Formats: sequence, structure tokens, C-alpha cells
Amino acid sequence: MGMLTVSNLSRSFGDHRVLDDVSFDVRPGRMTGFLGANGSGKTTTMRIILGVLAAHGGTVAWHGRAMTPAQRRRFGYMPEERGLYPKMKVGEQIAWLGRLHGLSDTDARARTTRLLEQLELDNRADDRLEELSLGNQQRAQVAAALVHDPMMLILDEPFSGLDPLAVDIVLAVLRDRAAGGVPVLFSSHQLSLVEQLCDDVVIISGGSIAASGTREELHDRYGTTRFELVVDGDAGWVRDQPGVRVVSVDGPRALFEPDAGGERRVLEAALRRGEVRSFVPVVPSLEEIFKEAV
Repeated sequence: MGMLTVSNLSRSFGDHRVLDDVSFDVRPGRMTGFLGANGSGKTTTMRIILGVLAAHGGTVAWHGRAMTPAQRRRFGYMPEERGLYPKMKVGEQIAWLGRLHGLSDTDARARTTRLLEQLELDNRADDRLEELSLGNQQRAQVAAALVHDPMMLILDEPFSGLDPLAVDIVLAVLRDRAAGGVPVLFSSHQLSLVEQLCDDVVIISGGSIAASGTREELHDRYGTTRFELVVDGDAGWVRDQPGVRVVSVDGPRALFEPDAGGERRVLEAALRRGEVRSFVPVVPSLEEIFKEAV
């Protein structure tokens, strides 16, 4: 499998510059979350990667070489604006899309059957798309992106509208593809889900990359060291400790940011006062990192 390399992309619409020097990699076998507020440039970047839009500057490369139309045809894409035909039967539609990608009728039907089973839609294969719930329509859209066994996946908000059970089903299918070496790039507003799923994260803001790296790298780079203390009584006394910035106190629980050695002093003070039920470092959430980065 190859690696996708986006280098110095720029794009304008009229006088409005929507992408400015955007660069990042999507590595084989890894799930990369592409995060940004509405209008930040996520969808424009995805469309340039796919060749739907032209860049005004920069390059998109596959395995170190300029992307070709033939390679782009082997990508799987799930647009944010869903595009399946509402009055066409689910199974027929997925198989038809497989044939459009060059599969034989036999292969297209076999892959459709396998995908619908994996996505737990096999009992709805003969239903028209419009007869499905929105969540099941979403799963059918995932099948459409996967039916031709793509060498890369680009998914724009693939979890939108899915209930937790459906999210788990779709996640299992995507993880299976990544485990086979396929690079996966997807956008999502569900930051807790991205944190659970992604190996790498790219954050875009105002058309420029605000941060990128593995989850661990972003935690190290943007995370302020915090500690949570839980004691027997009220923890309000932590506010009076030198070298400590208290983030919050809620009864016996205190969250604070210490200076060098401050956490040890707080722990020693807590032990002198009585029983300490818990004392742990707190890793910043992806949501907190996102807010700081943008």
C-alpha cells in the first residue's frame, strides 16, 4: 500500500483564500482524523485530493509520485452530501457501483453481499434506499465507498447520524481495512470518537494546518500537565497551595496545574490532612487540544 502526501496546497474562490500551504501525510494502515470547524477547508482539501477540484498551488502525491487519474479511481470516497439513489434497491445499487469501477458482475455481487453482511444490512439488500432509516442509509453509503476494494479511503463525516451500535459496526469495517494496510482519512465533529479511533490527527483552521501528529505527540505538545486529587473531606484547601493553579474544585475533588514539583507538595499536604482516595495525572482530551490548537 502507498502513502498519500499533501504538500503546500493552496486554493482560492474569487478573492477568498480557502487553503493556504496545507501539508500532511496519510500513512498506510493508519486512521487519520481530519478535524476543523465548518468552513475550515476540510472538504475542499478532500476534493482536491480526489481531483474533483484543482489546486491553485501545491501537489498531491501517492507513494512519492504525482497522483494519476487511474490511482484516484481506486480511492473510496464518501461525500458529506450523500449521493445514492433513493428509489433503487440497496444491493443492486452497491453492485452497480462496483461494476462502474470495473468489477465483473460476479465480483461486484460477491463483494456487495460480503459488505452488507459486515455492515449488518444483508436483510435490507432488496429494499429501496428510501425505505431505510437514516442510519442504515449511512451504512449503505459506507458500502458504496468500499465495494471496489479501494487502495485508500476518504470519508467526510462517515459517522453522522449513526447510533452507538451502528458506529461500532462501521468502525469494525474501517479498522479491518486499515489493518490490511489501507490509509484512511476521515473528518468528524465527534471528537471523542476521533480520539478513540485515530492513530494520527490533522487539525485545520482557517485554511491552514494548526496541528498534526499522532495522538500521543499532540498530547505531549499541547497538553498542560494536570492532576486530579480526591480526598475524604473538602478539597478547597488546594486553592491556598503555592505554585498551583486550580482548574476546578468540586467537594472532595480538585483538578489543578502545578509548577515544577507542585504536585508532590500537594500530595504531601493531602496526606498530612487525612486519607487520599485518588491522585492521578490527567491527560488532556482531544477536544481541549483542538480548542488550544485553533
